[in-house]
Amino acid sequence: MEYKIVAMDMDDTLLTDDQKISEKTKEAIMEAQKSGTTVVLASGRPTYAMKKFAKELELKEYGGYILSYNGSIVIDCARDEVIFENCLSQELALELHKISQEHQVFYHTYIGDDIITTKNNKYTEIEYDLTGMKIIEVDNLEEKVTSNPVKALMMEDPAYLKEVEDRLRPLLESKVNLFRSKPFFLEFTAKGVDKGAMLAKLADRLGVRQNQVIAIGDGYNDLTMIQYAGLGVAVDNANDQLKKKADYITTSNMEDGVAKVIEEFIFAKRSIA
Repeated sequence: MEYKIVAMDMDDTLLTDDQKISEKTKEAIMEAQKSGTTVVLASGRPTYAMKKFAKELELKEYGGYILSYNGSIVIDCARDEVIFENCLSQELALELHKISQEHQVFYHTYIGDDIITTKNNKYTEIEYDLTGMKIIEVDNLEEKVTSNPVKALMMEDPAYLKEVEDRLRPLLESKVNLFRSKPFFLEFTAKGVDKGAMLAKLADRLGVRQNQVIAIGDGYNDLTMIQYAGLGVAVDNANDQLKKKADYITTSNMEDGVAKVIEEFIFAKRSIA
């Protein structure tokens, strides 16, 4: 099987623990692109926090794609053009904020390149550390959220947040997609939006069959794209649920797991052919 798309999560998958792309992994990705493979960066990160890595990997030159906010936005890097965009409604974002207060968890959403919250906290600070986006603390969310935000997060200690997720899922899953991107991040996107669904739409747009797609990830929000792809890969540091669903387990993000997949399933297959 010749794989034509390789989609990869960023944090704890493509990136090392110090938020870098290793030289070995970068070399493998560049060679894959030169040989005609389309690279997709698929992350829960905002677009703003993905662009520097897209630039480093020269996705514009090689026709790669950014799938940001867990699929809420998909960008054609060659044209610097948004090809899919699916936002939460303003009303739903405000409703989720009210629910977060009822369940006593922290909450933030996004407007443009800013993080908006009514109370800054250690979890929103983690998002700042990952993305570099400005945190704006407001007294009244309604005054700031005047357009449709791309996604929203509820945040708390992982054990309690799991309880909140279990309570909210039956109440909200008809309105939104909800999933944890990290144990302390419960994310909300528009209904029908997740990495797997949007990767499928992109592959269809490019005329690529499902069995020609590789997806690599580590977290709960990677599950749908792992299940969609012809070859679903979990890095060794992935959670157990993802590992059980994966077709293949590669080495960890600190051991060039992405490079190993490219070498074994793209380069090796082409040399045999």
